[in-house]
Amino acid sequence: MTTKKFKLADIAELAGVSKSTVSFVLNGHAKKHRINEETVKKVEAIAFAHNYSPSIYARALKSKQTYTAGLVIPDLTNMGFATIAKKLEVLCRSQGYQLLIASSDDDPEMEKQVIQSLVDRQVDVLFIATSLTSESYFHQVKQTTPIILFDRVIEESVFTNIKTDSASATQQVVAHLVQGLEECFYIGGQMDLSPSKDRFAGYQAGLHQAGIAFQPQHVLNKDYQPSSGYEMMATIMSQHGKAPQAIFTASYSLLEGVLRYLTEHDLLSADIQIATFDNYDILDCLPIKIDSVEQDCDLIAQALFDEGKALLNQPNRQPERLSFPAKIHYRR
Repeated sequence: MTTKKFKLADIAELAGVSKSTVSFVLNGHAKKHRINEETVKKVEAIAFAHNYSPSIYARALKSKQTYTAGLVIPDLTNMGFATIAKKLEVLCRSQGYQLLIASSDDDPEMEKQVIQSLVDRQVDVLFIATSLTSESYFHQVKQTTPIILFDRVIEESVFTNIKTDSASATQQVVAHLVQGLEECFYIGGQMDLSPSKDRFAGYQAGLHQAGIAFQPQHVLNKDYQPSSGYEMMATIMSQHGKAPQAIFTASYSLLEGVLRYLTEHDLLSADIQIATFDNYDILDCLPIKIDSVEQDCDLIAQALFDEGKALLNQPNRQPERLSFPAKIHYRR
């Protein structure tokens, strides 16, 4: 058996009014068209009683929008991106939008594929944390779909950029980390990405603030996978010959790999001072004290949502450059 979908015409028939009147009431235009309160209440009661919902296809056809947005992130398991995605989905849903989420796996070619897939589905706007280092590809995409870049941004971009002020926060946490010490190793991800550049610049500034000379041999970079953190920690131990005085990891995922190495080699008890970019509640429960930098994911999600709406209303508006402060958790 099939159940017939309750339509706008059915409400009009039961209420004894025209379809136009029902449409005005349900779209919030009753006062504008001087529809009396009794009719408004009758129409709303009938719609509620029959669980009426307007056709999204009819809405899209009328407004020339699909009421969908696309979110492209490098890694669905990254808690920072996952938190932003969760907050953004709630905001979109509250305004009748569906958020379609895709992962690029930090692969530029995969990123282009998932972006094209979202464009083919005619999303109204794209939010992208890109693995690309040039925006040339995006110029082609923006001919049909507005774009906002976040977290991983491109300098002098023609697109709105939203990010965290990683450099300042990293400088503060590193300067605090190395007090009374003589060295600090840096374990980071891909250096051609904007967050990597900002965090590395903050690391250097933190050393300078603390009066410690920068040593290039103390810097290791690969990607942001936990396995890379493990491998770079192993490299430090092999080349340095002993546990370092201090380590700054440029992401929580890299910290995971470092901690796994230290645990397997019975080095957690060694007097190694550690700080990391990214913050998770589990850090409050560890036997060792690790300072961390927390991005304001709620604020980033809200900014993405607000800028997305503004861009849809004003397609030719000037791009914004938004940079939000981070919170530092001092645990040591």
